[in-house]
Amino acid sequence: MDRYVPAGVRPPPTETTGTVRRGGVAMLVTLAVCLAVALISNGLRTPGPPPQPGAAQGFAAAGRPPGGDGSVSPAVAPLPPSVPERVRIPALRVDAPLMPLGLEANGSLAAPSDNARNLAGWYQDGTSPGATGTAVIAGHVDNRHGPAVFYGLGSLKKGNTVHVVRTDGVTAVFTIDAIEAYPAKAFPNKQVYGAASRPELRLITCGGGFDKKHQHYLGNVVVYAHLTGTGTGTGTGTGTG
Repeated sequence: MDRYVPAGVRPPPTETTGTVRRGGVAMLVTLAVCLAVALISNGLRTPGPPPQPGAAQGFAAAGRPPGGDGSVSPAVAPLPPSVPERVRIPALRVDAPLMPLGLEANGSLAAPSDNARNLAGWYQDGTSPGATGTAVIAGHVDNRHGPAVFYGLGSLKKGNTVHVVRTDGVTAVFTIDAIEAYPAKAFPNKQVYGAASRPELRLITCGGGFDKKHQHYLGNVVVYAHLTGTGTGTGTGTGTG
């Protein structure tokens, strides 16, 4: 995927409350078009299409919206702002460096380099992972060489953990509340990027079917998680898989 296309609303000017550089995450972007080099269309040997989340992993299965009483683990006190360095997802054996992501001239969120398979990015004008608010980390599902860092995102389960290593030596441990798949034309900006009263995290990649003619995915996979623990800079933290 080459870029994240906005819903037509740019983030408001950055603030400095509770974040490294806090922007209005609500209505930040819609990942409306995921341009990609199709694994299938290029004839690469792959394990098949990226996994997609089942209904049991979504919010509808619990009959609750994001956050609040629908969470699978209790939240903990928010952390002070700090720049994230790595993201680790034990259940997927993901351990990837994070690069800062800004906005393109048209207001879209720039994507991580598509030359590196094991690289993700965080929205640096948004919430710092672990601080109060909604932090956003994005990664490619594939590239010209095959599956990329977030290829397996759709196979995650509620209760799995995501570890974000920060420059202050603290690892923020998030527990997954839900995994959802959305068509690009029905991407719920407010639900994904809306303000949160506790530390929350979104992991986002491309998903859904693949449009071979126009060479892009038709939707997105979004992982919802909230802060449930901390650890040292080793990334082990509290919580399991």
